[in-house]
Amino acid sequence: MADHDLLDSPFDLDAYRARLGHTAEVRPDADTLRALHLAHIRTIPFENLDALGGTVPSLAAEDLAAKLLGGRRGGYCYEHNTLFALALEAAGYGVTRLTARVVLGAERFTSRPRTHMALLVRIPGEAEPYLADVGFGASTGLLHPLPLVAGAEAEAAGRRHRLVHAPHPGPLDLWVLEAYDAGKGEWQAQYAFTVEPFVHADFEMVNFYIAASPRSPFSRRLYALRTAADRHLVLDDRRLTVTAADGTATTRELADEAEARTVLAEDFGITAPEGMTLLKPRVAGEGS
Repeated sequence: MADHDLLDSPFDLDAYRARLGHTAEVRPDADTLRALHLAHIRTIPFENLDALGGTVPSLAAEDLAAKLLGGRRGGYCYEHNTLFALALEAAGYGVTRLTARVVLGAERFTSRPRTHMALLVRIPGEAEPYLADVGFGASTGLLHPLPLVAGAEAEAAGRRHRLVHAPHPGPLDLWVLEAYDAGKGEWQAQYAFTVEPFVHADFEMVNFYIAASPRSPFSRRLYALRTAADRHLVLDDRRLTVTAADGTATTRELADEAEARTVLAEDFGITAPEGMTLLKPRVAGEGS
């Protein structure tokens, strides 16, 4: 059963498209999938304000629509990809919800738990499904869906990605999404996944852990990320990094809570809830 079947009313695809500024005809084809994927990433920011404020984000479709479509807010991977899955299903695509291990910088893939959500999207009439992911947030995230074919490689707006297989002891193929690091001249693994389906109840469990566990970075410090056509922005606590399309980056420290609220509103399109503390207290001797 698709998640939107749990609602009393169907998913409002028109409201979703209005939020993205998508005005083209909607057909369950590759062009529409790419257009919606890119528009979602460039419109709805990544942020963890609910978890930072001690609230577990709701993954109910009506709550996601109110927050990500009706409010000046974003969300993290479970929110983004759940919303995107509902929109795609309403548009006529087949969607399988996947879990992945974020393995960037890991020596062993199995050292990381499955804490990321991604999507496998089937287009009617096409043999191969696509990996779609509007919730990774990082500057190495997919801008366009990638065919689930070993060795498949794609480039969009300067980002190169490919899918490869990696050995593991399980019965299913282990897929690895890699991004090309031009500075280092090498491919780097981003996350690893298998294609067995996960359901809403599975994501409710992992969503609770990521939002509420004191070991989770999302419950301890502010993260906001936004991908624009000409730059990528990351706010990690009080450190704001802006990376231009040519790869040059500038970083500065935010002075205080007031500046953090202004930056979130003006640069990320996020209105932070009133009364919540956004920044960690400075450690003695830290900063200027």
